Amino acid sequence: MAKFGGWLCVLSFLVPGLSFAAVDAPQSKVEVKPEAGVAPGPYCTNEYADDLSALNPKARELEQRLPSYTFCIRTMATYECPSYGPDGNLRKKKRKVVGHGTGFAYRVQGGETYVMTNQHVTDWPTVTDEQNPADDVPAGCKRVSDAIKIVDDESDSFDRDDITLTQVVADPQLDITILKTKNQLPVLPWKIGHSSGLKERNVVDVRGFPLGVFKATNAGKVIAAYDHDEYKEWDHVDFVIDALLSPGNSGSPVFAVSCKTGEFELVGVYHAGYTEGSALNVVIGIDQVRELMTTFKRKPQVRGVRVALDHAARMRVVAGTKNNLEPFFPLSNMTASVRYRHDGVLVYELLNRGFPTRVYPVLVMEDMPSSNESIFGVMGRIWIGNRQGLKLHKWADFEADTQEHFDKLLDALREESVATFDLREADRDAETSREKFELTKRLEKALQKASASYADLASNTVEFAEKRGPQPGEMPVDVRSILVSGDKHEGFPATTIARWATPPDARVPASKAK
Repeated sequence: MAKFGGWLCVLSFLVPGLSFAAVDAPQSKVEVKPEAGVAPGPYCTNEYADDLSALNPKARELEQRLPSYTFCIRTMATYECPSYGPDGNLRKKKRKVVGHGTGFAYRVQGGETYVMTNQHVTDWPTVTDEQNPADDVPAGCKRVSDAIKIVDDESDSFDRDDITLTQVVADPQLDITILKTKNQLPVLPWKIGHSSGLKERNVVDVRGFPLGVFKATNAGKVIAAYDHDEYKEWDHVDFVIDALLSPGNSGSPVFAVSCKTGEFELVGVYHAGYTEGSALNVVIGIDQVRELMTTFKRKPQVRGVRVALDHAARMRVVAGTKNNLEPFFPLSNMTASVRYRHDGVLVYELLNRGFPTRVYPVLVMEDMPSSNESIFGVMGRIWIGNRQGLKLHKWADFEADTQEHFDKLLDALREESVATFDLREADRDAETSREKFELTKRLEKALQKASASYADLASNTVEFAEKRGPQPGEMPVDVRSILVSGDKHEGFPATTIARWATPPDARVPASKAK
């Protein structure tokens, strides 16, 4: 089942005639003491309760008395769309788009209020295409302006009392954006909880206005305490709830009831649902958001397969080339291969897009062994190929950006080959237990995602090969001669030759050499 980002406009509760700016925001968390002598009930045996009856009456009263800290976020963008008129002249037509989502205030600092929501609520694509659409905007249009505001609801057309928000930080992988305003807003009165403490059947409470029409509090249960969301750019840990949320709920705060205090605690931010599930909704666990909320600094997570490229990883590839008849592995939508040569060199090939109908490589790289066990190897010679064969290129002939490209490409080939042989090794025992079977599934999925991330590297290599491969009249090299060749100097990068004369403890990877 596919996931989609929801949109729900959550209206803030306002005292008639009272604007946001006039409301005094609580500067610290409100402490509600549990009723004396009241022991947790049968539905409150873990960190969080299985039933809302565990909520302390004073906490319930406070929640009803305080002004709302949840707001309707309106995002607007203007796109410029080029087209040609009947006279053949270029025309530029502007289109405006508007969306609504949920945000909640959680902190006041330096006279400014900080508001959290989903990144997909506030974000509009820079340029529209099939993968990055905008409502009723054709592909190929460029965003020329945007704005984010707090409004009463999606039908609010009175602009003078709108509150402008500015972005502090956005994390596309977490699908979280922090916004701020100079207006003093009511803030979250409850403490930040621990999403890792949630168990199946724990009760949750979600605040919002379904479809922006009426105020509602949705209750549900945790039906899965762990889910790893890897849809498109997302890469974070979630939990799944069965609350009946409507499209548009994105950014809504999700609360659980603490068995220790009887208070609400913020445990997540709703962000997506399953397109084929009427009540399968995915919530971003608050544990991984806590640091972003306080430091406003994003820490990108490494996606896909990222292995330690050291001597041990090299030995796994060497073993893989000896134990497997097929040397092939993926690199984006292309095929690569690695072979072990008698002198210890690993020979990497990137095969043309027509493989296996056509089998010539567009690139061949040597990966030299090193006595420094902290690194995978050292770059050797490079050949660029086309239908005529291969042409040797000297490292010094490459421009700095081309050298950087090949450094990154070799690391990509190394990582993909290690991941592929690790997967093949795991496959041998996949049927012996459920744990090992699940491991192979995770390795395969991670390999596919990492491979896709190298699309630009592969595409740029093909374009380079079209320009720098053997030309008519030149004597091409055959890959078979490379697989038996052991010449150590001609065409090698100067840094490689220098490393052969350098003590092992002083050697560093090529990508770190200055």
